Amino acid sequence: MGIFNKKTKPSKLDSLDELQPMLESGKPVLLDLMQVNCGPCRVMDGIVNELANEYGESAHIVKVDVTKVPGAAQAFGVRSTPTFVLLGTATKSVSKKAQRKGKAAKPPTDKISPRWRQSGLVKKDQLSRVLESNGAARVSS
Repeated sequence: MGIFNKKTKPSKLDSLDELQPMLESGKPVLLDLMQVNCGPCRVMDGIVNELANEYGESAHIVKVDVTKVPGAAQAFGVRSTPTFVLLGTATKSVSKKAQRKGKAAKPPTDKISPRWRQSGLVKKDQLSRVLESNGAARVSS
């Protein structure tokens, strides 16, 4: 029965507005900012597909074609493709001194904050480490 398991594929973004629900889920969001006609992007395509299958629902793996999604290249400062960006919501932490004085932690802000960024060819194990260090877990087979 193992050969008929459905593989999880990376999501494809049509607009930057689609990122907000993913960020609100609290799961890490790995963006692959790519172009269809880019050689290194095609090399990384298989690796990104494997990561999406391995991490399943514990992380959002997203492909963003910078030529088709308006403003994506500008929003993330893409100068070359592929560019990988790991996103999370920015949270303000309260210092221990403020906690002693009884100040409550502030709620998370809606600002998108990149936690990690890399351009060019990236090894699969490096992408895995980044995902796991931000809360993703491999799906058991």
